[in-house]
Amino acid sequence: MKQITVLSGKGGTGKTTIVASFTVLAGKCVVADCDVDAPDLHLLLNPQVQEEDFRGSKLATIDSEKCIRCGLCKKSCRFNAISDEFKVNPFACECCGVCTIVCPKKAIELKDRISGQVYTSKTLYGYMVYALLYPGESNSGKLVSLVRQKARTLSARKKSDIVLIDGAPGIGCPVIASVTGADAGLIVTEPTVSGVHDLVRALELLAHFNILPMVLINKYDLNVEKSEEIIEFCHNMNVNVVGKIPFDRLVTEAMVNGRPIVEYAPESSVAKELRRIWDKVHSIVKEGG
Repeated sequence: MKQITVLSGKGGTGKTTIVASFTVLAGKCVVADCDVDAPDLHLLLNPQVQEEDFRGSKLATIDSEKCIRCGLCKKSCRFNAISDEFKVNPFACECCGVCTIVCPKKAIELKDRISGQVYTSKTLYGYMVYALLYPGESNSGKLVSLVRQKARTLSARKKSDIVLIDGAPGIGCPVIASVTGADAGLIVTEPTVSGVHDLVRALELLAHFNILPMVLINKYDLNVEKSEEIIEFCHNMNVNVVGKIPFDRLVTEAMVNGRPIVEYAPESSVAKELRRIWDKVHSIVKEGG
């Protein structure tokens, strides 16, 4: 089983659109959408969903029968999460546990609470795992790890040799959880000043975890000079640029219709380039770099 994480230093580079097409081209694979704060890959793959709860955080709960209303918990809570009626505000509680320590009657305990949903599903192109973290909840990295674990288990059960991972944008905790232990990382970048800056950050992240890096330039023809600069930079860093995708309004049209571009317009220049890129990426990962 090979795990390929597609990532970018920022959002909006076309990463999810590319993963959707790779899912179609890969055939028998399992795909994991690890952008748990704002998943959108399912909008293009239209999966049949199964659902389960994710309990990633805790909430202080006061037993009204044991509580003697001494006020120690309210006085000790630096987040002002306990009201005058000795009720816990779930949006203010940070689950630090101080209230459970100071309560003389042990009337307060930290209980697991539902922080989001995990979806194991089936698409026309294989199996998919994704999740949605509820607004304001923490532990996104933990949820990403759960998504990847389920994807690996599903891949082993279905005898799939590829797990495609759509990483979260940026280089923070969810992205670290998306790339850790992967066989390769494909960075999607754009020919802009910020694109180059974020490419460098993403390359540093992959280097830190000793993960094979590859680079794909999306909409390269919007700034050919900057694209050539990226290619030269990658050459000097000994990083493989696996392809350049041209700008095409058909990509937006395919997204509006909820379909991957390689299926919506298989003879378009973008679809042809994506097929060539996928063959190259698959070959590189299969041969171990």
